[in-house]
Amino acid sequence: MRRAAAALAVLPLAAACTLPPEGTTEADRAAYDAAVASVGCTLKSGSDYEPVELQTGLSRQQIMDISRYRVAQERAVRTPEDGVRLTAGPCAPDA
Repeated sequence: MRRAAAALAVLPLAAACTLPPEGTTEADRAAYDAAVASVGCTLKSGSDYEPVELQTGLSRQQIMDISRYRVAQERAVRTPEDGVRLTAGPCAPDA
């Protein structure tokens, strides 16, 4: 029981220590947030990724890496369709 509680207590710390994707800048990540917001805050198919690629100049791999980073930061969540929904910044529920 104590091990499980200790493991759960470490999860927020692990997310806080997540490093940004290599080869991206804070400006890239801000552009990602704005571009994802422009397609409805959710990336689930190629038709969602393509406009984000065009708006940001980032590769599909970089967008996927930033998506994983945002999930690790708890600024996005995985969707049942194996997509990602941004939940912070311009896509925050109260925004």
